[in-house]
Amino acid sequence: MKKRILIVDDDPAITASFSLLSKHAGFHSDTADRPESAFKLLGQNRYDLLLQDMNFSRKTDGAEGMAMLKKVKADFPLLPVILITAWGSVSLAVEGMRAGASDFVTKPFANEQILHSINTVLGLASAYARAEGDQPRSRAGLDRDFDFSEIIGNDPALLNMLNIMTRVSRTDASVLIMGESGTGKELIAEAIHHNSERKDAPFVKVNIGGVSASLFDSEMFGHVKGAFTDAKHSRTGRFELAEGGTIFLDEIGDIDLDRQVKLLRVLQDRTYEVLGSSKTRTLNARVISATNRDLIKMVEADEFREDFFYRLNLITLRVPPLRERLGDLALLTDYFLDKIGKVYRQDRLTMSQAAIDRLQRLKWQGNIRELKQVIERAVLLSNSPTLDRDDIDRALAMQPDDASPKLPDVGSMTLEEMERAMIEKSMIQYNNNVGKVAEVLGISRAAVYRRLEKFGIKP
Repeated sequence: MKKRILIVDDDPAITASFSLLSKHAGFHSDTADRPESAFKLLGQNRYDLLLQDMNFSRKTDGAEGMAMLKKVKADFPLLPVILITAWGSVSLAVEGMRAGASDFVTKPFANEQILHSINTVLGLASAYARAEGDQPRSRAGLDRDFDFSEIIGNDPALLNMLNIMTRVSRTDASVLIMGESGTGKELIAEAIHHNSERKDAPFVKVNIGGVSASLFDSEMFGHVKGAFTDAKHSRTGRFELAEGGTIFLDEIGDIDLDRQVKLLRVLQDRTYEVLGSSKTRTLNARVISATNRDLIKMVEADEFREDFFYRLNLITLRVPPLRERLGDLALLTDYFLDKIGKVYRQDRLTMSQAAIDRLQRLKWQGNIRELKQVIERAVLLSNSPTLDRDDIDRALAMQPDDASPKLPDVGSMTLEEMERAMIEKSMIQYNNNVGKVAEVLGISRAAVYRRLEKFGIKP
C-alpha cells in the first residue's frame, strides 16, 4: 500500500511541486493551505507523514507553525512531522525538534534532499510500528536474524540497545552513539552498517576529532590538483569514499564550532563541494557519529551547536560501561582468550574462577579495551594455558599509570594483594635489582627478600 502524505503550505506552487514529487516517488499525497483544513483532513484520513510549513500568513516568526505542530503532536502523537519553512532559523528549527518534529528542511531545497528526509522518517516510523507490541528479542533471537557476532554479552541494557539497532539499521537514519572510551562504539557503528541495506558498500571510519582545522576540508571533501599551493595531486575526500555506504565520524564532540557548521551544511543539504571544483556533489552515505563527551552539557555551554546535535541524533544509542554489565565479563573473557590464542598460536586458553573473580572486583575505567589489554598481557606473562589470579595481578601491576588509577579501587584488593603487586611491579621495572627495589620502596634488602619468599616471587 502506498504511503500517504499530507502537505500543508499556503503557497500553491509549493504544494503542487510536492504533490508531483511525491507521486513520482510512489507516494499518495493530499494538500491543505491552512491548519484548519489540515486538521479536517487529519480527522478524515490516516496519514503516514505530515510535511508542514511554519508560516501561513504575512507573519514570519513561525508562531503559527509551532502552534500547529504542538496540536498535531497532542492529537496525533505517532504521526511523524517534517517542518518546512522559507524563513528557517536555528532557533525555530531547534524549537520544532524539541516539540516533537522528526526533521526540518529549509527552502530552497533539492528534490534529493526532501526525498531523503521523507524516506528516512517513514522508514523509522515503519520499523517502530512493526516492532510495536513485540516482545524484545532474546540474544538467540537477535543472533538468528542479525549479525551481531562482534558484540558480546547478554546484559539487559546491551540487549535493549541491540533491539533498537534491529529497528534502525535498515533505515538511513543518522545515529549518535554515546559512551565512555573503550566501550566499543566503533563495533556498534560497524554492526549497524553490516545489518543495513548499505552493507556491500564502503564503511569509512574517520577520527573526526583528530583531523586538524587546516586539513579538514581536504580530508573530508577532497581537493582537485592545483586547488591550493601544495595540491600536487587530486585527493578523494572521506564523504566521496563512503559513496553508497556509511561514514562513521568518531569523536564528534571534539571538533570546534567552525567545523560543526561545515558538517551541518552537508547533513542538512545532503551536498558538498570538492576544494577547487565548482561542481556540487550529492551526499549518498549514511552518517553515524560517536562521542565519549556529554553533548547536552556542551550545548548548554555553547560549545556544541544545538541544530547540529539534532541533525546527528535522530537516533541515540548509549553503550553501557563495563562496570554496569559485569555479568558479561566471563563471556568477554572467553571471547578475548579465543582471539588472543589464535594471534599467539596458543590453543585452549582458559581462566580460573579465582582469576575471573579478581577481574570482577575491578572498576574498569578503560572498559572493554582495558579488559582486553589486561588479558593479553596476562597471557604473555603466564607459563600456563590456564590463567590464574597471580597472572592477573602481574598484568595489573604493569598497567601504565595513565591507564589505571594511582591506587586501586577500595575493596578491589586486600593490603596483602597490594603489597604483592607492588613488589612484582618494582622487580619488573628495575630488572630484579633488589637493592634498587629496596631503595624506591623505602625498606631494607632483607625486607625485600622476605617478601619475595612470602609471595613465592622468583627474582
